[in-house]
This record gives sequence, C-alpha cells and structure tokens, in this order.
Amino acid sequence: MKALVIARLTFHEALQRKLIWGVLALSLVFVALYAFGFHMLVREWNEMQARRPDDAGGPMMTYEIFASSMVMLGLYTVNFLAGIMTIFAAVGAIASEIDSGTLHAIIPKPLARWELVLGKYLGYAGMLVVYIAVMVGSVVVTARLIGSYTPPNIVQGMLLIVLVAMILLSLTMLGSTLFSTIANGVIVFMLYGMAMTGGLVEQIGTVLSNQTLINIGVATSILLPSDSMWRLASYVVQPQIAISFTGPNPLGTTVPPSATAVQYSIAYCLVLLLAAMLVFRRRDL
Repeated sequence: MKALVIARLTFHEALQRKLIWGVLALSLVFVALYAFGFHMLVREWNEMQARRPDDAGGPMMTYEIFASSMVMLGLYTVNFLAGIMTIFAAVGAIASEIDSGTLHAIIPKPLARWELVLGKYLGYAGMLVVYIAVMVGSVVVTARLIGSYTPPNIVQGMLLIVLVAMILLSLTMLGSTLFSTIANGVIVFMLYGMAMTGGLVEQIGTVLSNQTLINIGVATSILLPSDSMWRLASYVVQPQIAISFTGPNPLGTTVPPSATAVQYSIAYCLVLLLAAMLVFRRRDL
C-alpha cells in the first residue's frame, strides 16, 4: 500500500526536524527534573513521618495522595508536550509542500491524493505513539523506582493520551489542506488553548454548582474533545482516595466523561481525517 510508504518517509522526515529534537531535549530535561522532584517528595515525606509522634492520630493525607498528585503532574506535562509536538510537527504537512511546489512532482505519479494524506497521518501518528509511550513509561518508572508507587490503569490512561494526540493530529491535517502553514498553526493552537480553558471553566462550574459554566465546558469539548479525553485519562490513573481528597482541580476531575465521549472522540478523528482527504482531493495545486 502506497500510504504505508508515505508513512515511513514521513516518520523519518519528522525525526530530522530541529523542532522535534528540541521537544525531545526539553522532554529529557523534564524527566530529569521530575525524577529529582519525586525524590524530594519522598525525602520530605519520610522526614515528616520520622518527626511524627508515635501516639499521634491517623494522618490527614496519605502518601498515596501525594504520589498520585506527582504522577498526575507528570502525565499532564506529557499530554501537553505531546499536544505541542503534534501541532507543530504536522502543521505544514500539506500546506508547506504546496507552497514549496514539492507536490507538483509527487501528485502526477501513480499516487492517489487520499493515500498521501493517510500516509502522512500514519507517519506522524506512529511518531507520536512512540513518544507518548516512552514519556509515560518514564513517569511510571520514576514513580515506581523512586517513589515505590504504581498508578492504576496506566495503560488505559496512556491510550487516552494517545487519543488526545490523534484528535489534534486530525484537526491539524485538515487545517493543512485548507490554510497556509502559519494560519493553520495559529488556528489549531488557539482551538487547543480554548479546549483547555473550557475544561478549566467546567471544573470551576462543578465546584460552584454553576450549570452555565458547566455547559460552556461541555460545548468546548464537543468542538474539540482533546481536554475531555485528558480529564478521563487523569481520572482513571488516580486511586479513589486521591480523587475524593483533591476534588475538581485544573489537572483532573471528579466527574469523568462517559464512554459515549470516547466514542465521539474516535469518530471525531475519523471524520476529520476523511474530510482532509476529500478537501485535498478537490484542492487546486
């Protein structure tokens, strides 16, 4: 299948970009700082427990809550970095090659336009899956080796973070067939920020029992369901004691999206990818 050849070439091309290596360098810095932060948490907790009188009552906060919060912070950063990498890696997937004239040499060959779009999508998707798996693995290994803590349902949480990246990738690919590279980057990044803000507004509405704010968050999750999938990921990787203690917060939620929201997000990806194929098929070069 020609799309798989395009996917392989796209994967290798993406790895040659300085932007990708810059994100990877920042990711390594994050992993190092995260490991140091987890070490400091464990040390402070042990010192606090050593100073605690033997006849004192039960602790208000258990170590599991602290450790879970650190894992949540790590996964949130991974989710954010993956989103940024997705947008800026694929922002010019089609538009930049149209502007440079590269596609004029490719399209006349026995290669359907939909195969080009699908191949590029699969290439970027493969890169993102590898990146997310390595980064989530780094967070989990750090928590296990340094903090002696293993978060629950981590595979399910990782797959949901991958789904967030696929949502953004589908949107970016569609935008690349419609707009210039710069315009596409601005539009997608603003929508990504709006989705994150909408999720935060929904959490505030939950705390205040304000239905209007909750409805605003729901509306933004329909427009771009990336943040709702992150919140579901954050919910499944936390123990119930941590969810009950922290309550609604900027990084998580106490009311997770339903299975219908996951199905909608998957359909969202497929529809936007199909739309990108159809738009590029009809676009004049």
